[in-house]
Amino acid sequence: MDPAAQQFGEAELDGKVAIVTGAGRMRSIGRRIATTLARAGASVVVTGSGRSSQSYPDDEKAAGWRDVESVAEEIRQLGGTALTAITDIADEASVDRLIADTLGAFGRLDILVNNAAMSRGSDRRPVVELDIETLRKVYSINVEGTFLMSRAAARTMLAQGSGGNIVNISTVASRTAGPRLGAYASSKAAINALGRVMALELASENIRVNTICPGFNDTSRLDDLPRGEQFDKMVKDMVPLGWADDGTQVAELTLFLASDRAKWITGQTLMADGGRVWGQ
Repeated sequence: MDPAAQQFGEAELDGKVAIVTGAGRMRSIGRRIATTLARAGASVVVTGSGRSSQSYPDDEKAAGWRDVESVAEEIRQLGGTALTAITDIADEASVDRLIADTLGAFGRLDILVNNAAMSRGSDRRPVVELDIETLRKVYSINVEGTFLMSRAAARTMLAQGSGGNIVNISTVASRTAGPRLGAYASSKAAINALGRVMALELASENIRVNTICPGFNDTSRLDDLPRGEQFDKMVKDMVPLGWADDGTQVAELTLFLASDRAKWITGQTLMADGGRVWGQ
């Protein structure tokens, strides 16, 4: 078949192996990415932090959700192949085990999606009120975790000698400014810069590195915001296209970047935000 005639997403990733971090929540970008890559033919390693079921939101408890196991089961029901892993991405030994387990199960690694991020919480305060331990906690996951995962994946891809793809999930907050986002936004801006540097360093080996900056996504990360007319108005005010993503658009862009359709794209930081950045 002429590659140009191939349906978008139709077995584009057959034979590829992908790791998606932070993919265990029921309403999450990570879950959307994992299932989208699986639909395209990739074998997917679904990773999570091993959060306690007691911390699950009410909708996950009601659904009998089992974190990464539920996502892996969904992939298998789609006819795909999935492996689950509990990984502390800020711990070098834990990251090394994840890579070893992936190679042990599938023999290779082609795609890494750095989606895991620190949850919203005590870091959302003015910089003058932000303590150094909170800042370090955010940076340990968002920056050090992305660094450790990217370095380990790149080393593996270099050893394989057949190229590869790394896709980082950042945020529009890394390109804009907002109060109470000092820790979060700066940590994500670091991810953007890391991605550009790695793209240049790895380009000669056909390893591509790109970063996606999602805008307003109605996922469990925003469960602290009450739903209703006020929420809907906020979305319309913030997003020029007038609606919030649920992770689907970010997942489709991830698939594109990880596929051969994007084989001449690397070092990019792409907005997936409904026009939010330029609409401000």
